[in-house]
Amino acid sequence: MKTVRISLNSIDKVKSFVNDLTKFDVDFDLVSGRYVIDAKSIMGIFSLDLSKPIDLNIHAEAESSINEILTVLAPYIIH
Repeated sequence: MKTVRISLNSIDKVKSFVNDLTKFDVDFDLVSGRYVIDAKSIMGIFSLDLSKPIDLNIHAEAESSINEILTVLAPYIIH
């Protein structure tokens, strides 16, 4: 598992983020405070406080899969 910090501060960003995640057959969780939701759920994402950065847990084992996912998600990741 890998955790990265992301920003989803607009409706368009949320829609494109979910579309990008659905390309992968991997589980993703968004963690904001004590809430953990499925990152592929648009309704779930909108229940979070999107004004703050959110932790994304990527439940992938293979390093190559994680690198491919991180490349696709680069526009959302906060460094």
